[in-house]
Amino acid sequence: MWIGLLIVAFAIVLAFANGANDNSKGVATLIGSGLMPERKAVLYAGAATLLGSAAAVWLGEELAHKFTGKGIVDTVTLGSTLFPLCMGVAAGLTVLLATRIGMPISTTHSMVGAIIGIGLAGGGLHWSAVWSKFFYPLLAAPLLAVASAAAFYGIARWFRIRTGITEGTCLCVGRAMQPVAVRSDGTLYFAGSGITLTLDEQQNCIRRYAGEIFGINAQTAIDRLHLLSAGAISFARGLNDTPKIAALMIGLSFLTDSRAVILTGVGILAGGILMVRRVSQTMSARITSMNDGQAFSANLTTARGHPRMIGSILLAWVTTLPVAAVIGAVCWTVFTR
Repeated sequence: MWIGLLIVAFAIVLAFANGANDNSKGVATLIGSGLMPERKAVLYAGAATLLGSAAAVWLGEELAHKFTGKGIVDTVTLGSTLFPLCMGVAAGLTVLLATRIGMPISTTHSMVGAIIGIGLAGGGLHWSAVWSKFFYPLLAAPLLAVASAAAFYGIARWFRIRTGITEGTCLCVGRAMQPVAVRSDGTLYFAGSGITLTLDEQQNCIRRYAGEIFGINAQTAIDRLHLLSAGAISFARGLNDTPKIAALMIGLSFLTDSRAVILTGVGILAGGILMVRRVSQTMSARITSMNDGQAFSANLTTARGHPRMIGSILLAWVTTLPVAAVIGAVCWTVFTR
């Protein structure tokens, strides 16, 4: 019974870490483009993710059972209650570490790494199943995203030019004030010195669109689509990630599958609201500067970026799986001695 409670505890920790690391991913473009302040965007993402988690009660059963390790590790290892416990420890610590340093990583990578590490330590890993169920999709997804991003942004830019939609110039208009008199008590009197016009640096500009799309203001249309796409990403993340984490708790005699999914959803929501700032800053500002059109394209696929930061993120993704594998193997070895 105590091992079962530990499994639940570490599964909730993993759900919390998942929310902290992933919650800002769907709305990072909203923050980066200036369409929504960070706090509101995080709450919006949390609500959409929670809806996705709720939908996973009915739609995520098959995905949940895929991450129980069945068919990937042998039945002896799989039948031990230490298997889900070490999965939770390895995946949870990996995601929490990445969140602490502000690096967005994949919870899926951490869970796959944990399964591989435990399977190797237990002596019963089926590599053919690992390749077919995990490695091929994980390798193909980023390449597909990059290709589709380039294609979609090119088409969107062509459409904007063909329909006569233009980008506004980044100018700041204001009134300058300067002191004109000083009283004996030190009080300053100010007066206006005229209108000021400032051309800001490109990286600080938020470009706006002028024109119409099917009779609708172009900027308004892009903003609405941008909001909708961000919500859809967060919903899909909740639908996709919740059953994977809930898989750790599936099979416990004192917990039904639906309750495991609900606990996971609550954990993801808590982490996404309480501990999201570091990854949010990386995703919304450090990777790339975006206007609204680029941000909308990024939500559908991915975005251009700063090479150094993208390199750091790629390094984090590459190391996620082996780090989780090592932690999983150590956990299994320690508990089975």
